[in-house]
Amino acid sequence: MALIVHKYGGTSMGSTERIRNVAKRVAKWARAGHQMVVVPSAMSGETNRLLGLAKELAPAKTNDAYGRELDMLAATGEQASSALLAIALQAEGLQAVSYAGWQVPIKTDSAYTKARIESIDDQRVRADLAAGKVVIITGFQGIDSLGHITTLGRGGSDTSAVAVAAALKAAECLIYTDVDGVYTTDPRIVPEARRLHTVSFEEMLEMASMGSKVLQIRSVEFAGKYKVPLRVLSSFTPWDIDLNEEAKSGTLITFEEDEHMEQAVVSGIAFNRDEAKISILGVPDKPGIAYQILGAVADANVEVDVIIQNIAKDGKTDFSFTVNRNDYAKTIDLLKDKVLPTLGAAEVQGDTKICKVSIVGIGMRSHVGIASKMFRSLSEEGINIQMISTSEIKTSVVIDEKYMELAVRALHKAFDLDQAAA
Repeated sequence: MALIVHKYGGTSMGSTERIRNVAKRVAKWARAGHQMVVVPSAMSGETNRLLGLAKELAPAKTNDAYGRELDMLAATGEQASSALLAIALQAEGLQAVSYAGWQVPIKTDSAYTKARIESIDDQRVRADLAAGKVVIITGFQGIDSLGHITTLGRGGSDTSAVAVAAALKAAECLIYTDVDGVYTTDPRIVPEARRLHTVSFEEMLEMASMGSKVLQIRSVEFAGKYKVPLRVLSSFTPWDIDLNEEAKSGTLITFEEDEHMEQAVVSGIAFNRDEAKISILGVPDKPGIAYQILGAVADANVEVDVIIQNIAKDGKTDFSFTVNRNDYAKTIDLLKDKVLPTLGAAEVQGDTKICKVSIVGIGMRSHVGIASKMFRSLSEEGINIQMISTSEIKTSVVIDEKYMELAVRALHKAFDLDQAAA
């Protein structure tokens, strides 16, 4: 029998009744002889409730000390759900024990509210598994080198689960969520979207980075680095569904491209509303300018996505890039206060009413004309492209936010994603 990691999202943990159903599902796997480690999220809405309270009391100017307290506060949500799940499993007649991230310990860096996992000590967990216990580990959190509690950012429980699975060399990591797998795009926007039985790790990585909310990107990066087999499946199937049927449901994220995989040129359409565009106009066109701008942004722990530098005219150029909308105000302030005075650039402009839409597929490697087909489809709908970014297996465009759903529907149809693979 195998060592299996289960991860349950906030919706699955949303009430005592749902926690009881999670316990029954986990118990079914444990009784079948599997060693079980479970990583739950906080009960749905709890993290938002806690952070809302903090916002009411927050100082006018926040800093790292405030970030530390946010993590201290937010970490309690997962601690409560983990303890409740352990109690529910004990009621099922199983031995169960819950641990906070710092008790394992899961060691992270000190970037409060978006820390990265550095190592996991698996000794304590292995001892409990050997003793026949189900082990529950809080998702979303860890501890830094100074002993401060840290959290991993939104969706961080996915990353915790995959990292735990990697540390324990688990046979598979099952991510239970409120959708029954990975779809060609969001079914709420395109009702004809199809569930993919398998998707390659590379495609999942691109889809996660391009805004597909099924898995947090860092969890996919972890899975790729440590070759952790991942399966995304629904927590809303009946808990007593046949175990073999459940073990084959959802979408498997694979590391081998084989002849059994769905051979579509484009596997999915991803999109992200949480983007903002920043343009610096009248930048001197000389070596080191990009570093002067983006180095300062990176030092402020802001991730930059699409970058465009225009052709120079009269020794000046325009430089544009996108950031997460949450980092927009912070980045604008940073540029105005610290970067522009040293650059001598004319002005900074921003736009928060944009979005990014991407086509993703390993089949794009061996097919030409995919990007031009994408551009033609958008052009036929009267959608103007502001920025373009490409990689080997994806093409992304930045467009006006109001055209996002139209663009996704048009591209889904253009690439026949509503048709099942032959």
